[in-house]
Amino acid sequence: MIKRKTFQPTTERTSTLTERRNLKMARSAHAYVRGNTVKFYEWLSTANGLKVPQGPAVWICGDCHVGNLGPIANAKGQIDIQIRDLDQTVIGNPAHDLIRLGLSLASAARGSDLPGVTTAKILEQMVEGYEQAFIDVEKGREENIVLPESVKVAMKSALKRKWKHLAKERIDNVDPIIPLGKKFWPLSKQEKRDIKKLFQDERVRRLVTSLRSRDDNASVDVLDAAFWMKGCSSLGYLRYAVLLRIGGKGGEMCLMDIKEAVQAAAPRHKKSKMPTDNAERVVQGAWHLSPALGTRMLAAHIQDRAVFLRELLPQDLKFEISHISRDEAMKAAKFLALVIGKAHARQMDSKMQNKWKKELGLHRSKTLDAPSWLWSSVVDLVVSHEGAYLEHCRKYASNI
Repeated sequence: MIKRKTFQPTTERTSTLTERRNLKMARSAHAYVRGNTVKFYEWLSTANGLKVPQGPAVWICGDCHVGNLGPIANAKGQIDIQIRDLDQTVIGNPAHDLIRLGLSLASAARGSDLPGVTTAKILEQMVEGYEQAFIDVEKGREENIVLPESVKVAMKSALKRKWKHLAKERIDNVDPIIPLGKKFWPLSKQEKRDIKKLFQDERVRRLVTSLRSRDDNASVDVLDAAFWMKGCSSLGYLRYAVLLRIGGKGGEMCLMDIKEAVQAAAPRHKKSKMPTDNAERVVQGAWHLSPALGTRMLAAHIQDRAVFLRELLPQDLKFEISHISRDEAMKAAKFLALVIGKAHARQMDSKMQNKWKKELGLHRSKTLDAPSWLWSSVVDLVVSHEGAYLEHCRKYASNI
């Protein structure tokens, strides 16, 4: 590993991360929704009057906003659209993923100055796509839905991307060094030792060499590592970028992401049996919801804290929906809900699927082809989050 100045992680690191997180969440109401999962579940715990149905106990994303879905490459390099962030995954209520996705899309619609009636139509399209997923899974067929333009663009971009694109995007260069600065910070001596030790673990070496057509017996060397200021809701927890070389001098380089796994805010099903280790929980949830990602992940520990690691591949992208047209919003809602629906449906037997589909068909009015609990939940959440967002901005401005 490259020798350079080390940094003792004190309150200076924590305060900077907190400040950056607050800034990100102040940029827009949609950004606030994405960065405040806890607020969502605080609302959920007091929303019993809305009678959200208790769906079957399956693994759910737990933080199902638009930015947490996108193209993902599996270990062989094949690309699919799946859930790409499983920090909050639990065995829980699939209705929570639907509500969270509805809130995210409603926030994006409001940020794009789309009329309120469009939000109602978005939820209708969401439910249609979600229900279509169960039919597709039952009949063993691929989805037959028109891809929204944002998905087409992301897929085309993912198919073209190589290591040089990932390196320039993530670490600003293709040299075997992680440039320190705003995004990457130096490590303490203990952190350097812990990371070096982690990559001497045979399980980790096998994970790295298992991807694509790499030699199973290839050596894995740590070239450089840094603390990574990345994400929003995860800011303040351990996050490291590690640059590796596979196969000795002149070998292939790859970038590993190490992320701390913390207690999920999403409520678990009372009778569910999940790993008590948070990193194991995240990896197991990924295996069930996003197989392409689950095969590339591993649970471990650094400084007695649970972490999970995965190699970042050039094809891994997220959807960015900031300003969106009415037509694009409708297509995106249907497609993204279909992705979530397939992840849920794969875990259910036919009896469980039929019972859940029947529940989704109830509580619909003549004016809205979506369950009333979904509409009421999203409306209530938009009001709650917009008020909280404005208060967040006031506090942030007063502390500048």
